[in-house]
Amino acid sequence: MQAGIGFPARLRALAVERPDDTALHFIALDGQESAFSYSWLDRRSSQLAGALADRGVVLGDRVALGLRNSPHLVLAALATWKLGATPVPVRWDVPDWELERVASVVDGRVFLGSADRAWIDATADLPVPDLPDVVAPRVQGICSSGSTGRPKIIVADRPAVFDPRLAEPFIAGWGVTVPRPETILVPAPLYHANGFATLTQLLAGDQLVLMEKFEAARVLDVIERYGVTTFTATPTMLQRIAARPDVERRDLSSVRWILQGAALMPPSLMHRWIGLLGAEKIISIYGMTEGLGLTALRGDEWLRHEGSVGRGIRGTEIRILDADGAELPTGEIGDIYLRSVGYGNYTYVGDAPRLPRTPDGFSTAGDLGYLDADGYLYLIDRRVDMIVTGGANVFPAEVESALIDHPGVADVVVVGLRDPDWGRRVHAIIAPADATAPPGTEEIRAYAKGRLAAYKVPKTVEIVDAIPRSEATKVNRGALVVARGG
Repeated sequence: MQAGIGFPARLRALAVERPDDTALHFIALDGQESAFSYSWLDRRSSQLAGALADRGVVLGDRVALGLRNSPHLVLAALATWKLGATPVPVRWDVPDWELERVASVVDGRVFLGSADRAWIDATADLPVPDLPDVVAPRVQGICSSGSTGRPKIIVADRPAVFDPRLAEPFIAGWGVTVPRPETILVPAPLYHANGFATLTQLLAGDQLVLMEKFEAARVLDVIERYGVTTFTATPTMLQRIAARPDVERRDLSSVRWILQGAALMPPSLMHRWIGLLGAEKIISIYGMTEGLGLTALRGDEWLRHEGSVGRGIRGTEIRILDADGAELPTGEIGDIYLRSVGYGNYTYVGDAPRLPRTPDGFSTAGDLGYLDADGYLYLIDRRVDMIVTGGANVFPAEVESALIDHPGVADVVVVGLRDPDWGRRVHAIIAPADATAPPGTEEIRAYAKGRLAAYKVPKTVEIVDAIPRSEATKVNRGALVVARGG
């Protein structure tokens, strides 16, 4: 693969070398499926780029993309790069007022939303322009509200230059040779960093199978039909797939490896997937959108270091520091700081402050954890999510991990609610596996007492039809707390 060329030139090269090869499959919500070749993507993105240029987009601009997973979104990103501009996919699954607020922070030259899909389709009638060979000075922006709820646009400080090293199958770091091209399932929304990163795989010549929306049953169908070789998923996605009653009978033999990230993987769920795929096919990764560094481990390592999110990779160093910035010894919980030569170059658009940083270049996203004697990192939770109840610290992730194994629990989120006696009480919000026979409060508490220290057991339990999660399966704990009185 040719390195050192811009994304537009790389797409043109693929359109010449493999014009009729399918680059993108799209699985719509209604079940309809469509396929698109490299030559089609190149031609249509050039037409769209010409139309965006007519709307004033120039080198160095930002273009906000408020589109759900679709060929329209892929074309819009490619077209933006062809003008030397930076695509910023934004969450579309939020109220209009919030989408407008995010768009104002992005401050893009153009905002493309759901109403622009017809306009994008209409550009197919335009001539294909002769575009200059340009490279966007910043490859992408990703939106995040972090823990504050304020829009934060994280822009990578590197140009949109194709680097085949960034497109290498992640599992290659464990000495595994993966035949190319891969067939990559994309179940996550492209506004999420892990989803948008798959466009680099497309430019590497891999084939994407893009789902408009994650659906556990459809994931299994798609894996079998397309011979999917890899995908990246959150624990919630993996939980829903593994809960399918027919999962043991489905053919997952095409899957060579998967990547799990975005949240802590409950041990029971990891064991479940090890049983489905084999330990050597599962990679767990820990990082953040700012790209401070990465830790990772394979399933067979995880079995020796159960609960870990791995050791530093690709030059990542790890420190665990206390509130005064002093380094803590092995086994003690503190703030996780990362440093990597190849990561950490980012800019915020908006008024969000940069992450805390030590004088020698280690940064933290506010996560808490500890290191074992072998240098493996254990993620505990975000400091902002920690519940102080009766003077004791409770980490929601630990309680959730204990409760998710209850057979009557399909989904769970734990928050701290204001309490006159405890300061904050541990409160479990549960979506039941069977809505007609939800587990009772005392049943949940009794189950938790067998797995947790007494002060960590939820004092109150709430049953809901469904826990509100984004398309990326993330949950806004702050909003849940506010909705329950703070």
